[in-house]
Amino acid sequence: MKLLVTGGAGYIGSVCAAHLLAAGHDVTVLDDLSTGHRDAVPDGAEFVEGEVGEASGDVLAAGFDGVLHFAARSLVGESVQHPERYWTGNVVASLRLLEAIRAHRTPRLVFSSTAATYGEPEQVPIREDAPARPTNPYGASKLAIDHAITSYADAHGLAAVSLRYFNVGGAHGRYGERHRTETHLIPIVLQVAAGQRESVQVYGEDWPTPDGTCIRDYVHVDDLASAHLLALAHATPGTHAIYNLGSGTGFSVREVIDACREVTGHPIPAVAAPRRDGDPAVLVASSDAISATLGWSRAHTGLHSIVADAWRFAQERLPV
Repeated sequence: MKLLVTGGAGYIGSVCAAHLLAAGHDVTVLDDLSTGHRDAVPDGAEFVEGEVGEASGDVLAAGFDGVLHFAARSLVGESVQHPERYWTGNVVASLRLLEAIRAHRTPRLVFSSTAATYGEPEQVPIREDAPARPTNPYGASKLAIDHAITSYADAHGLAAVSLRYFNVGGAHGRYGERHRTETHLIPIVLQVAAGQRESVQVYGEDWPTPDGTCIRDYVHVDDLASAHLLALAHATPGTHAIYNLGSGTGFSVREVIDACREVTGHPIPAVAAPRRDGDPAVLVASSDAISATLGWSRAHTGLHSIVADAWRFAQERLPV
């Protein structure tokens, strides 16, 4: 298929683009490089530099079989401080992309959604039928796009799938996580191991969990990419399917730090800090729906595999 990957110069977008190319698809990456990296665009993909809302119409006019939409702002704290950036950068841009998809009759869309659409969970593991009550503008912006996609599927026959990720980690060859502003636990802990930070902060050690630290769900980025290929193949005209992606169990902050210590061989100092407002004790996904419906399964079932691949990638980026 001829596919457009928006945000394909970013972490997850670049890995998915690489998997699409390996599967024999023709890939064009559209990215404004505001958070992505030009050298992350996989070899063999055509690259168009531009903002999704402005450039997608011209790009899709050439005729495409599908779009995988990763381009978005994704910092929760920033979304609270500057919600206008998220309503404009996520929602307005995505609505313009949907209009370009409709105008040029692009039949398929796979959307990068998020667990942040659920907000504070009532039950864990979280299923797709759980109430969607986001607690920040980032999650709200993603949920708004999900609603828009549903309406486009109903009215215009779009074949669409949204994948709601929990925590993503690991790397794929030379494609990995390197945010200019890092907020994710595994890369932060590995930065301590690499000597780029003095310590990692543990926000609360008195949570109602076995070791007192928060539990989060982690999935390897390669397993995430395989879910996108399955979603693309199984998207049904006139239907918007929504699936969670996670492990179904989760790992505590202390378990993540211990795994990083074991993989890297570094002590990695951890410093206790107060709880952060709005942090749930446990966030774990049920991925039963995508496993039963699309046959998705994880090749990387342990935390050490995720950390080892992330550490290899981080070491390759260190200055000599």
